[in-house]
Amino acid sequence: MAPARLGTGFRWLLASSWTSNLGDGIALAAGPLLVASLTRDPFLVSLAAGVQWLPPLLFGLLAGAVTDRVDRRRLVVVVDLLRAGVLVVLTLAVATDHIGITAVLAALFLLGTAEVFADNSSQTLLPTLVHRDDLAVGNARMTAGFITVNQLAGPPLGAALFTVGAAWAFGAVAVLVALGAVLVARILLPPAEPVARRAVHSQIVEGFRWVRHHAAVRTLVLTIFSFNLTFGAAWSVLVLYATVHLGLGEVGFGLVTTAQAVGGVAGIAAYGWITARVSLGNLLRVGLVIETLTHLALALTSSPWVAMPVFVVFGAHAFVWGTTSVTVRQRAVPRDLQGRVNSVNLVGTFGGLVIGAAVGGVIAQHTSVTGPFWFAFAGSALFVVLIWGQLRHVAHADAN
Repeated sequence: MAPARLGTGFRWLLASSWTSNLGDGIALAAGPLLVASLTRDPFLVSLAAGVQWLPPLLFGLLAGAVTDRVDRRRLVVVVDLLRAGVLVVLTLAVATDHIGITAVLAALFLLGTAEVFADNSSQTLLPTLVHRDDLAVGNARMTAGFITVNQLAGPPLGAALFTVGAAWAFGAVAVLVALGAVLVARILLPPAEPVARRAVHSQIVEGFRWVRHHAAVRTLVLTIFSFNLTFGAAWSVLVLYATVHLGLGEVGFGLVTTAQAVGGVAGIAAYGWITARVSLGNLLRVGLVIETLTHLALALTSSPWVAMPVFVVFGAHAFVWGTTSVTVRQRAVPRDLQGRVNSVNLVGTFGGLVIGAAVGGVIAQHTSVTGPFWFAFAGSALFVVLIWGQLRHVAHADAN
């Protein structure tokens, strides 16, 4: 998992990432369960998800500017310790039964805000630790942790701990996040060139300007925004699609996430073999076609025996696409701009999801639960046609 050529610093970063991801995976189950135990109001339940999606849109660009102005390793350590502090307070409040829905929503917002700064800064550490040619391998190992411990191991562990006692679940998350901070602190980064201190807004504008003038990264940002718009529309009603349309029920809905994670594990196993034979630009092209056909297949079927293999293939695609796009961006972006460029990509990612979710909800209300999937298929097919030629810029970036 951590070849010697990637260095000791990468091993500390990998250990920190996997540890923190386990904590986040536990929280994926414990957070919604806590909200549901406090209220059955659908609006408040949906608001709990919204307050965690809002911080990237509100603070994503600021996080990018801050990342490029300060010691990135220290920023991750400080922010993770602050996250651990919020979790300790939440754990004590749950343990003493002094908790309400308002306090939970506030805690989720604070945790989401801190995670924006931590994740944005963490993503800039890898290019400083490994050689450019090893970025694909390094990103694959980092994403492997997200899939295995965040999506596969974390949620069932979080649900199990919550049944023992809600405080145990959130206490475990606090310990894991704090441990992740300790592991990051062990990393020794090469000395960075001093960054000129300018107004934050001018640095944010510089990040946007750089993205606009760099064809490959601009294409990636436009692509992730476009395809998250269609993805967000379809996946916003996924729980209804799985439980009602496919007839899987609540347990079966959990199997949908498991199926995608299984596909991600397959992507991990095959990624090195694939990248040795296919250029990163062509990988992105294939991924766009797979995602488009995924929406079509799910729109057409009502059989879980057909849908589940589709989710597995989609999970493999999501891993390959995410790892590839991050690798291309890290290879192309200068070190002193990585935080701001990452933040522009982050805003595009969540902007597409939020808009897409709203569109999907409206379509489902006026048509059926498969309506958003038909919209996603048509929109993705259109985007493939529009973006196909632009992906040559990504292939060119890979060659340099």
